[in-house]
Amino acid sequence: MQKTLLIVFVKNIKLGKVKTRLAKTVGNENAFTIYKALVETTEKATNALQIDKHIYFSDMVIDTKWPNHYKTTQNGNDLGERMLNAFKNGFEKGYEQIVLIGSDLPEISASIIEEAFHKLNQKEVVFGPAEDGGYYLIGLSKLHSSIFENKPWSTNSLLNITLEELKQNNIDVSLIQTLNDIDTFEDLKQYPEFLKLIS
Repeated sequence: MQKTLLIVFVKNIKLGKVKTRLAKTVGNENAFTIYKALVETTEKATNALQIDKHIYFSDMVIDTKWPNHYKTTQNGNDLGERMLNAFKNGFEKGYEQIVLIGSDLPEISASIIEEAFHKLNQKEVVFGPAEDGGYYLIGLSKLHSSIFENKPWSTNSLLNITLEELKQNNIDVSLIQTLNDIDTFEDLKQYPEFLKLIS
């Protein structure tokens, strides 16, 4: 068995349920179109990697996405608990390096994910910072449950608070490049190839 695992968190693509902040400006149907394209971008990037993948959907498994890979649904009361349970599942299956990403990153690539795995050869924790103060990627070579507990999810202080806690616990962390996701119309305007999908 491979020792490396990629986990992808995917929101089920439902009209009115995805990219709700973006939808306030462009409408539910256009937000749906954008998120569908982002998921396809994520699938293309991850399919370029010859490693095991576990795909965690928010509500129900979609068989046509990521064929031939392990698929299940997320389990937990908040994002932290859902991510923690996914990592636990991976480590319990015997994986030694696990990277988790979301599915709303217009610039995600196989090389970025590969860099995260490379960093895990030196450090136990790696983050891909997001421009909004959170993170789009987290990688672990050892389970540190505290990362996922009592955190201000979806706030601009998430990564800083998490990094400070890890520093206090003497846990070394690596960071890879910062990326932006598409949450608002201002974000969308930075990516003409996605903007033209609804123009």
